[in-house]
Amino acid sequence: MADTNQELDIELIKKRAVSGIITFTLRTFFIQAYTFFATFILTILIAPEIFGIYFVVTAIINLFIYFSDVGLAAALIQKKQEPTREDLVTTFTIQQVIIIALIVLGLAFSNSIARFYGLDNSGLMLMRVLIFSLFLSSLKTIPSVLLERHLSFTRFVIPQVAENFVFYTLTIILAFLNFGLESFIWAVLARGIVGLVLIYALSPWKPALGFEMRSAKRLVSFGIPFQLNSIIALIKDDLLVVFLGKILPFAQVGYIGWAQRFAFVPLRFVMDNVIKVTFPAYSRFQHDIRQLSAAIEKSIFFVALTVFPIVTGMVAISSRVISTIPNYGKWEPAIPLLYFFAINAMFAAVNTTLTNTLFAIGKPNIVLKLMVFWTTMTWVLTFAFVKYFGFIGVAAASAVVAASTSIIIYFVKKEFKVAILKNIYAPLIASLIMLALIRYFDHILPPGYPGLVIQIVLGIAVYFGIMILLIGARLLESLRIVFASIRAID
Repeated sequence: MADTNQELDIELIKKRAVSGIITFTLRTFFIQAYTFFATFILTILIAPEIFGIYFVVTAIINLFIYFSDVGLAAALIQKKQEPTREDLVTTFTIQQVIIIALIVLGLAFSNSIARFYGLDNSGLMLMRVLIFSLFLSSLKTIPSVLLERHLSFTRFVIPQVAENFVFYTLTIILAFLNFGLESFIWAVLARGIVGLVLIYALSPWKPALGFEMRSAKRLVSFGIPFQLNSIIALIKDDLLVVFLGKILPFAQVGYIGWAQRFAFVPLRFVMDNVIKVTFPAYSRFQHDIRQLSAAIEKSIFFVALTVFPIVTGMVAISSRVISTIPNYGKWEPAIPLLYFFAINAMFAAVNTTLTNTLFAIGKPNIVLKLMVFWTTMTWVLTFAFVKYFGFIGVAAASAVVAASTSIIIYFVKKEFKVAILKNIYAPLIASLIMLALIRYFDHILPPGYPGLVIQIVLGIAVYFGIMILLIGARLLESLRIVFASIRAID
């Protein structure tokens, strides 16, 4: 058996994985709620055109982010044995070389990119600040990996909370003061500095430069296929936004960004937290298929239980929100896009969790082949749908591609047995009934905020009522685990 100071036994892994998902989600609840609220305020304060510019520029910078890492960080987390000092230093060195090269390249071509998109000086400065922020982010990689690998998510979440709070608070203040696009510039810079200081305070690591060929080969053997998947996902998503920024008006890109961001809020709040915890946990279960299968089923149930009702609930109340909130009618053209992106979110909640499983057990090549197919499908359908349906076609194509990702179930079941339907049927049925009832009673409810509040309360009551009828015992057991984990939080 490995040194107990280095490796975690199965029971401890299970305990940390379950508590990690719950505590990680709970500890991020308020900041996620704040992020949602702040984004909502920003969409009131800023015009769709400004939101569209930020959406496109961020997508451009994401191109650099994906090429800044050859998957070595993921390889360190997935590695069965504890990473050595040589592994950490080699990873840090390789990443810094890549980052510096990308920053020089990005700054050199920033003027040309700005002219290509017709960006003003504020847009150019935002791009340059985001490029510089890549360097700050790269310095956080190793301390973050060390926390993730040891499932220390209580500490891991603190810098994220601080970064989001600083970014959105400063952005709102500056937007209120009519700084426009410059609001994002100062907020991005402040976020990067705060996050860097906190991660080193919580996970001290002495940076050093060095290169060990044997270590690099081991890590790259997993890292490159892993990162190729990320790069293909980049082409599928962010590069598509870059393309849309050229062929569509920024206002329409803003509608796309608004709808996508709000439809994906449940994924960012729940699914991302689950994946963050389960990737290292699943990696430790590689030798025990029974434990791995049980862990995956619990993850799928938890994600479906929370994501499905939030997504359908947002769809159900979206029209009333648009008509009720002052200065929010400008986003009405985005409602049809919200519906299609919501379909995407429902499929992604389950299928992304399964994709994460294949990564964790060291099967990135399977996902790589599927990603090539999905990326090709995304570009072909988006181009065709935009031609015939306008900017709404972007979201419609997204929904079709998301449905096709269900093929991942077949590949996961080839590796081991895992039950999908029994873990999602109850949340799905309850969510759809909730959606139907909210929409049915919408026209008879009072206008304005009273009607909106009634819709929300009605939705919650209907969802949990149906869940109790369908799987009452399992729901109560899940709640018991949640409350036990809450009491155990330090």
